[in-house]
Amino acid sequence: MIQTIRDDIRSVFQRDPAARSTLEVLLTYPGLHAVWGHRLAHWLWERGWKLPARWLSHLNRALTGIEIHPGARIGPRFFIDHGMGVVIGETAEIGADVTLYHGVTLGGTSLEPGKRHPTLEDGVVVGAGAKILGDIRIGRNSRVGGNAVVVKPVPSDSVVVGIPGEVVKRKGEPTPASVPDLDHGELPDVVGDTLVDLMQRVRRLEEQLEVREESRASASAPPWLHSSSEG
Repeated sequence: MIQTIRDDIRSVFQRDPAARSTLEVLLTYPGLHAVWGHRLAHWLWERGWKLPARWLSHLNRALTGIEIHPGARIGPRFFIDHGMGVVIGETAEIGADVTLYHGVTLGGTSLEPGKRHPTLEDGVVVGAGAKILGDIRIGRNSRVGGNAVVVKPVPSDSVVVGIPGEVVKRKGEPTPASVPDLDHGELPDVVGDTLVDLMQRVRRLEEQLEVREESRASASAPPWLHSSSEG
């Protein structure tokens, strides 16, 4: 337990340059408080103390603004930055070294019992406001852009952006799970790139059309016009 607490504190320093001291982290990081509260609530949930677990989860939400169902399974060194508005459903599973920003939802899309929430593998980073819905798996070391809505599985070492989320395979060497990739400014603009490609294609088609129109006009001109122009 002591080692888990130390790892949680260390993960804050690794992923948030604003953290200045251990005391500051202990007193002012609601994401850390929410994770610790969840660990206790999950311990109660696993031992059949469902109502106390739900009550503790409810209290945790009131104090931190972060809602984590006590049934959710969360791995080591999980970090929630800022945290307000984060929702994690009952059957969600989160691996090691995962990072979530504020406004993230790991939600369900079914009323049927059983697994209905996402699984995030090790090293996943989810940007602010993103929604990951349903029993889908987000592969290891993948990055979900801010405000993306993800409803389909994502392979490892990928980037997901847009509504609905579009998967873009990451280029270059994959980032190790122990070194979270937080550079959101490098996310691809799938819609913008598509529009640029479309405009370039339209421009090429217009140029081809102009050449055909000139050829057609030249072919349909009277013979004497060709003779006078040659003379």
